[in-house]
Amino acid sequence: MIRDVTGVEVEGLAGGKGKAIRYEVVPKNELNGHGRLYARIVLAPGSSVGWHQHIHDTEPYYILRGEGDFIEGRAEDERKVARVHAGQVCVIDAGQWHSLENNSDGELEFMALIYNEPGYLS
Repeated sequence: MIRDVTGVEVEGLAGGKGKAIRYEVVPKNELNGHGRLYARIVLAPGSSVGWHQHIHDTEPYYILRGEGDFIEGRAEDERKVARVHAGQVCVIDAGQWHSLENNSDGELEFMALIYNEPGYLS
């Protein structure tokens, strides 16, 4: 199967600020209960993915283009910040909190895959 992927503009992605464009590479219904997202995301300058927690799933971000700040923590009030750029992978484990901020002048583009913990179906 071959299909075109069309971007959808999202305001405040996961409670973040600003605009993002989400390109759904594989829709949730095609992940057969093993996950809920496989997408390419483009964050506009000044935009972010909001601070949120993953329960029963893991999410790696593969940074394709640009740079920004990846924020992670094991508790809601624990935050570590690391500068990330193209070619790096940020892994969000089950139970972990995270955010991604594009505080640069250019777009920040990344792939995101949310897949379930072993034995857990969504």
